[in-house]
Amino acid sequence: MSGRSSPSGHPIRVVLVDDHAVVRTGLAQLLSGTDGIEVVGTAGDGAEALEVVRETGPDVVLMDLQMPGTDGVAATRALRAEGLPAQVLVLTSYSDGDRIIAALDAGAVGYLLKDAEPDEVLAGIRAVARGESPLHPRAARALLSARRPTPAEAEDASVLTVREVEVLRLVRQGLANKQIARRLGITERTVKAHLTSVFQRLGVADRTQAALWAERHGL
Repeated sequence: MSGRSSPSGHPIRVVLVDDHAVVRTGLAQLLSGTDGIEVVGTAGDGAEALEVVRETGPDVVLMDLQMPGTDGVAATRALRAEGLPAQVLVLTSYSDGDRIIAALDAGAVGYLLKDAEPDEVLAGIRAVARGESPLHPRAARALLSARRPTPAEAEDASVLTVREVEVLRLVRQGLANKQIARRLGITERTVKAHLTSVFQRLGVADRTQAALWAERHGL
Protein backbone atom coordinates (compact mmCIF):
# COMPACT_ATOMS: atom_id res chain seq x y z
CA MET A 1 0.00 0.00 0.00
CA SER A 2 1.52 3.19 -1.11
CA GLY A 3 3.06 6.32 0.20
CA ARG A 4 2.14 9.57 1.63
CA SER A 5 -1.51 10.43 1.30
CA SER A 6 -2.17 13.77 2.94
CA PRO A 7 -1.93 17.05 0.99
CA SER A 8 0.91 18.17 3.28
CA GLY A 9 2.96 15.06 2.52
CA HIS A 10 2.78 13.96 6.17
CA PRO A 11 0.97 10.80 7.32
CA ILE A 12 -2.78 11.20 7.74
CA ARG A 13 -3.37 11.33 11.50
CA VAL A 14 -6.46 9.33 12.47
CA VAL A 15 -8.49 8.88 15.67
CA LEU A 16 -10.69 5.77 15.85
CA VAL A 17 -14.02 5.99 17.72
CA ASP A 18 -16.07 2.84 18.36
CA ASP A 19 -17.62 1.37 21.49
CA HIS A 20 -16.48 -2.16 20.60
CA ALA A 21 -12.86 -2.80 21.58
CA VAL A 22 -12.48 -5.59 19.02
CA VAL A 23 -13.51 -3.19 16.22
CA ARG A 24 -11.08 -0.52 17.42
CA THR A 25 -8.28 -3.08 17.62
CA GLY A 26 -9.00 -4.43 14.14
CA LEU A 27 -9.13 -0.97 12.61
CA ALA A 28 -5.96 0.07 14.42
CA GLN A 29 -4.14 -2.97 13.04
CA LEU A 30 -5.40 -2.25 9.52
CA LEU A 31 -4.45 1.41 9.59
CA SER A 32 -1.15 1.00 11.43
CA GLY A 33 0.01 -1.41 8.74
CA THR A 34 -0.71 1.11 6.00
CA ASP A 35 1.84 3.58 4.67
CA GLY A 36 0.76 7.20 4.91
CA ILE A 37 -1.73 6.69 7.76
CA GLU A 38 -1.00 7.01 11.48
CA VAL A 39 -3.40 6.12 14.30
CA VAL A 40 -2.88 8.78 16.97
CA GLY A 41 -5.69 7.84 19.35
CA THR A 42 -8.78 5.73 20.02
CA ALA A 43 -11.99 6.30 21.97
CA GLY A 44 -14.90 4.15 23.11
CA ASP A 45 -17.63 6.81 23.02
CA GLY A 46 -18.33 10.33 21.84
CA ALA A 47 -17.33 12.11 25.04
CA GLU A 48 -13.96 10.36 25.11
CA ALA A 49 -13.56 11.10 21.42
CA LEU A 50 -13.76 14.84 22.10
CA GLU A 51 -10.99 14.58 24.69
CA VAL A 52 -8.76 12.49 22.41
CA VAL A 53 -9.27 14.81 19.43
CA ARG A 54 -8.42 17.85 21.54
CA GLU A 55 -5.23 16.16 22.77
CA THR A 56 -3.99 14.67 19.49
CA GLY A 57 -5.22 17.05 16.74
CA PRO A 58 -5.93 14.41 14.08
CA ASP A 59 -6.72 15.03 10.43
CA VAL A 60 -9.54 12.47 10.31
CA VAL A 61 -11.87 10.98 12.93
CA LEU A 62 -13.30 7.59 11.96
CA MET A 63 -16.57 7.77 13.89
CA ASP A 64 -19.11 5.11 14.83
CA LEU A 65 -22.68 6.38 15.32
CA GLN A 66 -24.41 4.07 17.79
CA MET A 67 -22.55 4.37 21.11
CA PRO A 68 -23.60 4.67 24.75
CA GLY A 69 -23.66 8.14 26.28
CA THR A 70 -22.59 10.66 23.65
CA ASP A 71 -23.29 9.07 20.26
CA GLY A 72 -21.46 9.76 17.02
CA VAL A 73 -23.86 12.42 15.75
CA ALA A 74 -23.65 14.41 19.00
CA ALA A 75 -19.86 14.02 19.10
CA THR A 76 -19.55 15.22 15.50
CA ARG A 77 -21.74 18.22 16.23
CA ALA A 78 -19.60 19.06 19.29
CA LEU A 79 -16.38 18.82 17.27
CA ARG A 80 -17.75 21.29 14.74
CA ALA A 81 -19.09 23.59 17.45
CA GLU A 82 -15.61 23.79 18.99
CA GLY A 83 -14.09 24.58 15.61
CA LEU A 84 -11.74 21.60 15.76
CA PRO A 85 -10.24 21.04 12.30
CA ALA A 86 -10.48 17.23 12.27
CA GLN A 87 -12.80 15.91 9.55
CA VAL A 88 -15.31 13.22 10.56
CA LEU A 89 -15.74 10.10 8.45
CA VAL A 90 -18.61 7.96 9.72
CA LEU A 91 -18.09 4.18 9.82
CA THR A 92 -21.29 2.49 10.93
CA SER A 93 -23.66 -0.41 10.38
CA TYR A 94 -26.64 1.85 9.67
CA SER A 95 -27.61 2.89 6.15
CA ASP A 96 -31.04 4.50 6.64
CA GLY A 97 -31.50 7.90 5.04
CA ASP A 98 -32.52 9.77 8.20
CA ARG A 99 -29.41 8.66 10.06
CA ILE A 100 -27.18 9.63 7.13
CA ILE A 101 -28.78 13.07 6.93
CA ALA A 102 -28.40 13.52 10.70
CA ALA A 103 -24.68 12.70 10.51
CA LEU A 104 -24.06 15.02 7.56
CA ASP A 105 -26.10 17.76 9.18
CA ALA A 106 -23.93 17.42 12.30
CA GLY A 107 -20.84 18.00 10.17
CA ALA A 108 -19.60 14.61 8.97
CA VAL A 109 -17.99 14.77 5.53
CA GLY A 110 -18.26 11.10 4.58
CA TYR A 111 -20.30 8.00 5.37
CA LEU A 112 -19.05 4.41 5.10
CA LEU A 113 -20.60 1.13 6.21
CA LYS A 114 -18.87 -1.52 8.29
CA ASP A 115 -19.37 -4.17 5.62
CA ALA A 116 -17.03 -2.18 3.35
CA GLU A 117 -13.82 -3.86 2.23
CA PRO A 118 -10.65 -2.76 4.08
CA ASP A 119 -9.38 -1.04 0.94
CA GLU A 120 -12.60 1.00 0.80
CA VAL A 121 -12.06 2.23 4.35
CA LEU A 122 -8.48 3.21 3.55
CA ALA A 123 -9.59 4.92 0.34
CA GLY A 124 -12.28 6.77 2.30
CA ILE A 125 -9.77 8.09 4.82
CA ARG A 126 -7.48 9.27 2.03
CA ALA A 127 -10.42 10.87 0.21
CA VAL A 128 -11.41 12.83 3.33
CA ALA A 129 -7.81 13.99 3.76
CA ARG A 130 -7.95 15.31 0.17
CA GLY A 131 -11.10 17.28 0.94
CA GLU A 132 -13.52 14.85 -0.69
CA SER A 133 -16.75 13.33 0.67
CA PRO A 134 -16.84 9.56 0.28
CA LEU A 135 -20.22 7.83 0.52
CA HIS A 136 -20.76 4.08 0.52
CA PRO A 137 -22.93 3.27 -2.54
CA ARG A 138 -25.71 1.87 -0.37
CA ALA A 139 -25.63 4.95 1.83
CA ALA A 140 -25.75 7.19 -1.24
CA ARG A 141 -28.82 5.34 -2.55
CA ALA A 142 -30.50 5.61 0.85
CA LEU A 143 -29.76 9.33 0.96
CA LEU A 144 -31.20 9.90 -2.51
CA SER A 145 -34.33 7.82 -1.87
CA ALA A 146 -35.03 9.01 1.68
CA ARG A 147 -38.74 9.79 1.81
CA ARG A 148 -39.11 10.02 -1.96
CA PRO A 149 -42.34 12.04 -2.22
CA THR A 150 -45.63 11.23 -3.89
CA PRO A 151 -46.95 13.97 -6.20
CA ALA A 152 -49.22 15.21 -3.39
CA GLU A 153 -46.35 15.26 -0.89
CA ALA A 154 -44.18 17.18 -3.34
CA GLU A 155 -46.62 20.10 -2.97
CA ASP A 156 -46.38 19.99 0.82
CA ALA A 157 -43.52 21.75 2.62
CA SER A 158 -43.91 19.37 5.56
CA VAL A 159 -41.97 16.73 3.61
CA LEU A 160 -38.86 18.83 4.31
CA THR A 161 -36.86 18.82 7.52
CA VAL A 162 -36.36 22.09 9.42
CA ARG A 163 -32.79 22.34 8.14
CA GLU A 164 -33.86 21.65 4.55
CA VAL A 165 -36.38 24.48 4.77
CA GLU A 166 -33.62 26.79 6.04
CA VAL A 167 -31.36 25.83 3.15
CA LEU A 168 -34.19 26.20 0.62
CA ARG A 169 -35.07 29.68 1.88
CA LEU A 170 -31.47 30.78 1.39
CA VAL A 171 -31.41 29.24 -2.10
CA ARG A 172 -34.50 31.30 -2.89
CA GLN A 173 -32.59 34.39 -1.70
CA GLY A 174 -29.92 33.62 -4.28
CA LEU A 175 -27.14 32.57 -1.89
CA ALA A 176 -24.42 30.21 -3.14
CA ASN A 177 -23.65 26.99 -1.27
CA LYS A 178 -20.59 28.51 0.40
CA GLN A 179 -22.65 31.47 1.64
CA ILE A 180 -25.39 29.15 2.90
CA ALA A 181 -22.80 27.08 4.76
CA ARG A 182 -21.41 30.17 6.50
CA ARG A 183 -24.89 31.46 7.33
CA LEU A 184 -25.99 28.16 8.91
CA GLY A 185 -22.65 27.17 10.44
CA ILE A 186 -22.39 23.91 8.51
CA THR A 187 -20.02 22.63 5.84
CA GLU A 188 -20.52 23.25 2.13
CA ARG A 189 -20.66 19.48 1.63
CA THR A 190 -23.57 19.31 4.08
CA VAL A 191 -25.38 22.04 2.15
CA LYS A 192 -24.99 19.98 -1.03
CA ALA A 193 -26.31 16.89 0.75
CA HIS A 194 -29.36 18.83 1.96
CA LEU A 195 -30.00 20.17 -1.55
CA THR A 196 -29.81 16.66 -2.99
CA SER A 197 -32.44 15.60 -0.46
CA VAL A 198 -34.59 18.68 -1.19
CA PHE A 199 -34.52 17.98 -4.93
CA GLN A 200 -35.59 14.37 -4.33
CA ARG A 201 -38.33 15.24 -1.84
CA LEU A 202 -39.81 17.98 -4.02
CA GLY A 203 -39.35 16.19 -7.32
CA VAL A 204 -37.35 19.05 -8.86
CA ALA A 205 -34.22 18.86 -10.98
CA ASP A 206 -32.13 21.84 -9.91
CA ARG A 207 -31.85 24.83 -7.56
CA THR A 208 -33.77 27.11 -9.93
CA GLN A 209 -36.80 24.83 -9.82
CA ALA A 210 -36.37 24.50 -6.06
CA ALA A 211 -36.30 28.29 -5.67
CA LEU A 212 -39.46 28.61 -7.75
CA TRP A 213 -41.11 25.95 -5.58
CA ALA A 214 -40.09 27.90 -2.47
CA GLU A 215 -41.52 31.12 -3.91
CA ARG A 216 -44.77 29.40 -4.85
CA HIS A 217 -45.14 28.06 -1.31
CA GLY A 218 -44.19 31.29 0.42
CA LEU A 219 -40.98 30.05 2.03
